[in-house]
Amino acid sequence: MSVKKKLLDLVRDKIRFKHYSYSTERTYVHWIKHYILFHKKKHPIEMGKIEIEAYLTKLATKDKVSPTTQNQAFSAILFLYKEVLGVDMSEWNIQALRAQERKHIPVVLTKEEVVSVLQNIPIEYSLLAHLMYGCGLRMNEALSLRVKDIDFGFGKIYIWDSKSLKDRTIPLPLKLKQQLLAQVELVTNLHKQDLDNGYGSVFVPYALEKKYPKSKLETKWQFLFPMKNISTDPRTKEQRRHHVHPQTLGRNIKIASQKANLNKRVTSHIFRHSYATHLLQAGIDLRSIQELLGHKSVETTMIYTHVVSEMNKAKVISPLDF
Repeated sequence: MSVKKKLLDLVRDKIRFKHYSYSTERTYVHWIKHYILFHKKKHPIEMGKIEIEAYLTKLATKDKVSPTTQNQAFSAILFLYKEVLGVDMSEWNIQALRAQERKHIPVVLTKEEVVSVLQNIPIEYSLLAHLMYGCGLRMNEALSLRVKDIDFGFGKIYIWDSKSLKDRTIPLPLKLKQQLLAQVELVTNLHKQDLDNGYGSVFVPYALEKKYPKSKLETKWQFLFPMKNISTDPRTKEQRRHHVHPQTLGRNIKIASQKANLNKRVTSHIFRHSYATHLLQAGIDLRSIQELLGHKSVETTMIYTHVVSEMNKAKVISPLDF
């Protein structure tokens, strides 16, 4: 006799099947649960366009959430209906009152400022931060790198994007090659130690683990930037070594910017913005930068042309200085 799974368990199963991150799983489950509770625990299959519009409007008007947060909630609901319930929403044409989105020009650092921040990052996170700037990586892309993703022979790094299904390669910065070789050796030795101690397992995508059960114990699948300690996998409860925690890295970047005496708001993403802007200043064409960043649309990449334009405005002389 099969037990019928609860809706949120079905959501979790689908998210894991599609290889989404644990943070995405928590976020989607939170918003779907919030949506159901808002409508007095009514089952989503009995609701539709009107209920979704009412919920999204409430987020914008009553809760006054940011556009990013509202879009996050909307993405979770779309995932629920399309991927879990199998509902075709193409003709629903959702018309909720959307939170007003302000277009921000990203904050970037000069090359000198980047160097200043990188010099102040603790040694254990230095290579990771250098790689984020040197390759224009998002934080989660850098943290998710495995030993197998560094191709020293061809001098490139593989980035596997399970969400957009648009994988890409990035040139390996030559200045970091020796440090990366040393990092791979460090991970290899650490993995041997873990195996000797009865551990050595690492998270691998669900489908791959089913097809290749031993892959989670192989050196090539180990994270390139592992945590110092063994931790418990929140999904499987298995004891394993995960990658460096995002909050730990973010905190160290923030402290480094303070030590560098920068008055700009520095986050991990500022390295990516700076990477794109510096490439543009060096004469690299927009399409190439789009591919390196993994943007789906060139319009997203064009924001950096505005950044450079704003920088050029700084060269205009004030009438007071004539």
